[in-house]
Amino acid sequence: MTAPDAGRGIGNGERAAEQTTTFGYPRDTFRILHVSTGNVCRSPITERLTRHFVSQRLGLLGGGLIVESAGTWGHEGAPMEANAETVLAEFGADASGFTGRELLDEHVIMADLVLTATRDHRAQVISMGHSAGLRTFTLKEFTRLVNAIDPATLPPLDEGVVMRARALVRAAAALRGWLLAPTLEADEVYDPYGAPLPFFRSIGDEIHQALDPVVTALTGVPTRA
Repeated sequence: MTAPDAGRGIGNGERAAEQTTTFGYPRDTFRILHVSTGNVCRSPITERLTRHFVSQRLGLLGGGLIVESAGTWGHEGAPMEANAETVLAEFGADASGFTGRELLDEHVIMADLVLTATRDHRAQVISMGHSAGLRTFTLKEFTRLVNAIDPATLPPLDEGVVMRARALVRAAAALRGWLLAPTLEADEVYDPYGAPLPFFRSIGDEIHQALDPVVTALTGVPTRA
């Protein structure tokens, strides 16, 4: 089995390719996979905002984090929706070079953390197998769990962002059964496909608010003023 394209990561694609085992699995990397339906609206926004916010926190690209996305009914090879590009530009994030992908088994196998737009997406990922249950969350679910984790219990950043990220996922998985969503809708990011720009902006704001504490926990660095 070959590793999926490392070029969707935030830098260090060459480094990741060099540090693989004989089976193609990366050693010193942590791969985040964002999943939605078509991979042209929600998951591209989430992918590129994650990359942007991590770069803002750490002041560099890479650090062992690879961020990518795919869709359960992915529009393979399709460009990002124009309104999604506009939303990313308004956050200062780079939307260039994006192409949609259909979610494949290898994407799930390689992912250390899968963040989905909805509970249905989460269920579809978990149904693919590959022991994905403990590392697959909706984005908002993961945010809720992360907010309950004491950052002092995570490895410091000087031990590496990869080690910190792995510990964060383990801690979130341990809390999942204890911190339930107040409503079913609380864990959903609704699909803006075909909607006007103001609705895309509202979805972008939702994603931003959900990502901010996640990226802070991953990097150990709060939002810069």
